Amino acid sequence: MSFVPDALAGANGRPAGQGPRAIVFDLDGTLVDSVPDIHAAVAAFLAERGHPPLDLATVTGFVGNGVPVLLERVLRAVGEAADPASVQAALPRFNAIYGAAPAALSRLYPGVATALATLCEAGFSLGVCTNKPEEPARRMLKDLGIAGFFAALTGGDSLPLRKPDPAPLRHTAALLGVELAAVTYVGDSEVDAATAAAAEVRFVLFTEGYRKTPVAEIAHHAALGDFADLPGIVAALAS
Repeated sequence: MSFVPDALAGANGRPAGQGPRAIVFDLDGTLVDSVPDIHAAVAAFLAERGHPPLDLATVTGFVGNGVPVLLERVLRAVGEAADPASVQAALPRFNAIYGAAPAALSRLYPGVATALATLCEAGFSLGVCTNKPEEPARRMLKDLGIAGFFAALTGGDSLPLRKPDPAPLRHTAALLGVELAAVTYVGDSEVDAATAAAAEVRFVLFTEGYRKTPVAEIAHHAALGDFADLPGIVAALAS
C-alpha cells in the first residue's frame, strides 16, 4: 500500500475530524476480475456476426467506459461500422448475451469479501458505482456472494450520464444517505480517478485492475495492491 503526499487531501477543503464514512467502489477491475466473462460475451457476439474472437488483452483494453463504448471499440476492431446508430442497433443482442451469465467466469479479487465485512463491522456504509449496466452488476454481486454488503448501487444505465461524469457518484452518495464529502471512492482506472476528481472526493487506487497508465501518473490519495490493506487505509483517511 502507498500514500501520496497530501496535496490532494486538502483540495476538497474537508475539516479535520470530518473524514469519509462511506466507501463507494467501482466494480470491474476493482472488486471483481470480470474480463473473462466480458471476453466470452464478446467472442459469442462476434461469432454470431461471422468474426473470429478478439484476444483477451484487446478486450481488457476496451473495458472501463461502459458497454456502448466497449461495443463501439469491438465493432471498430473487426472492421464493422461503429457509429452511434450501429452501436445502438447492436447493443440489445450483446446485452442479452452478456446478461445471461455475467459472473460465470468472474472472480472476486483476493481479500475482497473479508475487507468488505471488516468495513461494515467498522460502521462504514458501502456502495457500488460502476459503468456496467445495473442489472448485470446486481446479478454479479449476488452470484459472487457480496450483494449483502452494499446499501446502494448505481450502474452505467441508471442515469443519463456515466463516469467520469461525477453524477453517478453523487447519486450513489444520495442513495447511501450521506453527503458527498463523506465518501471515499475506490477504483482501478483512469476513469475512476477522473470521477473522484470531478466529484472532489478522496480516491483509493487499486493497482491490480485494468488501468492503462502507470500508478504514479494517476492522481490518488492512497494506492493498494492487496485488499487486506483497505480497512487501514480508509480508517486513516477518515480520521
